[in-house]
Amino acid sequence: MSTEILSVPFEALAEGAGFETRGRTVTEADVVAFSAQTGDWHPQHADAEWAARSAFGERVAHGMLVLSYAVGLVSFDPARVLALRRVSDAVFKRPVRLGDTIRVRGEVAALRPVSDEAGLATLAWTVVNQDGQTVVRARVEVLWARDGAPPTPESDEPVRSESESGLPARAAL
Repeated sequence: MSTEILSVPFEALAEGAGFETRGRTVTEADVVAFSAQTGDWHPQHADAEWAARSAFGERVAHGMLVLSYAVGLVSFDPARVLALRRVSDAVFKRPVRLGDTIRVRGEVAALRPVSDEAGLATLAWTVVNQDGQTVVRARVEVLWARDGAPPTPESDEPVRSESESGLPARAAL
C-alpha cells in the first residue's frame, strides 16, 4: 500500500481504498515535550518508578500523543484536503512504549459529496506498532476538494458564503 490516494481528487477516491504511512519512533523526548505542552504529568508517562509498578511495567506514551502523531504521519495533500472535520471513535488498544515505532494503516470508509467544491471523506485509521499490533483505532472525517478545486488563498476568486454553498465559509472551517 502507498499513500497515493491522499492526493487524488474526491471523485477518484473509492470506498475500501487503503494506504499505509511511513513509521515514526516515539522517544522519551517526545513524551516529556508532550507532558510539558499539555500539562499532563500523569506518573504513567512521567515517573519511571511509579510506572514500573503499574500494569504496563514502564512509562508509556500518552494516547493523545499517539493520535496526534498519527495525524502528522498521514500526508494529506493540502491542495486536496481542505480541513480536518472530525476525529471520532478513538479506541486506545495497547500502550505505546518509549522506543516503539508507529505507522497508520488507513482505509476510505465512506464518501459523501457536500457541494460542487468538496466532499466528506471518512477514513478508518488503525495505528500499529512495529509488530503490527493495533495500538489505536479512530475514524477521521476530512473535507476533500473535488475536481474544479476551490480557490487557493492566493486566488482572486471570492470564497462563497455558507448560504451559497451549504458549507461554512472557509475561515470558519
